Amino acid sequence: MNTEEFNQLIANRRSTWPLQFEASARVDEEIIRQMLENANWAPNHGNTEPWRFKVFTGEGLKKLADFQAEIYRKHTPVEKFTQKKYDKLSKFPLLASHVIAIVMKRGNNPKIPEVEEMLAVACAVQNMYLTAAAYQVGAYWSTGGVTFNRSKEVLDFFDLGSEDKLLGFFYVGKIKKPTPKGRRKPIENKVEWVR
Repeated sequence: MNTEEFNQLIANRRSTWPLQFEASARVDEEIIRQMLENANWAPNHGNTEPWRFKVFTGEGLKKLADFQAEIYRKHTPVEKFTQKKYDKLSKFPLLASHVIAIVMKRGNNPKIPEVEEMLAVACAVQNMYLTAAAYQVGAYWSTGGVTFNRSKEVLDFFDLGSEDKLLGFFYVGKIKKPTPKGRRKPIENKVEWVR
């Protein structure tokens, strides 16, 4: 393994907003499968493997878009409803080649706190992010849309049990407009060495 290339991959990984995707361009399904395979190798306590994914593509993107827009309409009080947000929910998934719903499947081992399961899923998503970067594919993790809606319709649509959590959506597409180079403050400002 070339460690310098690995270090550069991490430093150059970026979130690519779906508006930066190339319209109607499709990411090869083998890349999506590799992203999911790499997600499956995330660390997790007790080997619970709490990540679950539901992949939307093709007509599935329209199903997701229509579903979340209608859930917004149904569950939003009239005084808080905006047509702009409804339109965004009904169109945003259509910008992507694939949208992957990210689910934390809660195990039944009470010794493992929920937060550990959520963090394991976040590690799985980071593996997907790094895979996308390696293949020069755009990716963006959003916690918008119906992420925090716990209605029966949402639970059923995403096959969620009562203890499971929808942790957002991973948008994937071919990059038309690259994200600017990233910036980080020096690591020395964030680390204390105790010797």
